[in-house]
Amino acid sequence: MSVETQLFPPQRGRVFFERRELDRLLGLYGRMVAAGEWRDYAIDSLTDSAAFCVYRRASEAPLYRIEKRPALARRQGAWAVLGHAGQTLARGHELEQVLKVLGRKLLKVVE
Repeated sequence: MSVETQLFPPQRGRVFFERRELDRLLGLYGRMVAAGEWRDYAIDSLTDSAAFCVYRRASEAPLYRIEKRPALARRQGAWAVLGHAGQTLARGHELEQVLKVLGRKLLKVVE
């Protein structure tokens, strides 16, 4: 057993974001930070889901939680956006489709 394996044992049975998914999430995060809407984020990897949480302030509860649950992929869809109170704002099979509910925040009326 190598030293690296001893220090960082493999995480079997955990759900992670793929690189393409993480790029999309961080791109949205960057646009929302530039718009002054979000200030911090956290990534969590559990046995049944992966979560990308965004915060308005680091000391608060998450404003939104974007979850990937592969077990629900055939039924409701693997992706969900949850609000700060835990309500489901969007659910679907494609990440792009689910993130549209958050992209609307960037649209502002200009006179």
